[in-house]
Amino acid sequence: MQRFDSDGVTIAYIDEGAGEPIMLIHGFASNSTVNWRNTNWIKTLGSAGFRVIAFDNRGHGHSEKLYDPDQYSAPTMAEDARRLLDHLGIDRADIMGFSMGARITAFLALNHPQRVRSAIFSGLGINMVRGLGGSEPIAAALLAPNAEDVVSDAARSFRVFAEQTKSDRRALAACIRSSRIRITPEQLKTLSYPVLVAVGSDDVIAGSAAELAALIPGAEYFEIPGRDHMKSVGDLAHKKGVIDFLSRRP
Repeated sequence: MQRFDSDGVTIAYIDEGAGEPIMLIHGFASNSTVNWRNTNWIKTLGSAGFRVIAFDNRGHGHSEKLYDPDQYSAPTMAEDARRLLDHLGIDRADIMGFSMGARITAFLALNHPQRVRSAIFSGLGINMVRGLGGSEPIAAALLAPNAEDVVSDAARSFRVFAEQTKSDRRALAACIRSSRIRITPEQLKTLSYPVLVAVGSDDVIAGSAAELAALIPGAEYFEIPGRDHMKSVGDLAHKKGVIDFLSRRP
């Protein structure tokens, strides 16, 4: 992976292929390899003629680990994405984010609309607006001595996933305490370019794709059939829906 300095924070990224640029922003406790390469998203988009840029969010993967929650707000992480576009000399790109990455994508779209050709909110529906519940149980689970000590099934699942991705759990605990800033319906109404919302039909974490799309002028949505939050990521129908959307957007 290549690296660049994002206002004093080292961010690792990949830049592959040729054609129109699309930036991919992964979810919480994941990284660009797990979220995008291992699921064949990078190969699929590259084969469709896109230049694919994907990076490890701060605190994740090969990027710098920070331990202050104030350094992990979604708008702050959106600035890492914007600076990477600057670093690569890309004026405007399609942006696709999954789960936490969808929230980061939304803040990039809100704060730097001129940099976004289209936005794909994947793995996050109406709970982008409603919120996802308290973050403290997940932070506590990440910092617990053992996964077996975690009582909450939901919190334990994040802990287990963090172990599977060999993540820095202390950095992730700082991230989860700060990254879930809600976006208001009024903010979403200002989005003026093509938007797609893609959520698994069985995804109880993301919330309804249709309800989120209804708040965004002209937005499209689709449900990924029979998939929950984790299994929706690399689903073939998910890929086909995104490629179709990208082929039709101006």
